[in-house]
Amino acid sequence: MSEEIKQKVIEKLKRVYDPEIPIDVWNLGLVYGIDVEDGKVKIKMTLTAPGCPIAYVIVENVKRAVMEIEGVKDVEVELVWEPRWSPTRMTPEGREMFKAVYGYDIVEAYEKRGA
Repeated sequence: MSEEIKQKVIEKLKRVYDPEIPIDVWNLGLVYGIDVEDGKVKIKMTLTAPGCPIAYVIVENVKRAVMEIEGVKDVEVELVWEPRWSPTRMTPEGREMFKAVYGYDIVEAYEKRGA
């Protein structure tokens, strides 16, 4: 049951977008972990920038989306800053989304600059 809920959580996270980058938090690679136990979902995630002034909006959107899942009783989102996010954390789908919007592969550009 918890694996089924975890898959539903991932699907919901694919509908929560970073307001600055038109890609969802899952495909951006912002989610570091999902634990499900007895209807309680704990999500460990980060943001693209630690000083994000709208971090609370993203966290609340994640909570709201996951609470829509039948069987979920509570959602806890823990923002973490280690390891630091980089474009290399993006899913292949996220990279394709980025290319479609901005016209280049962000991971290739990131790796070329020697980060």
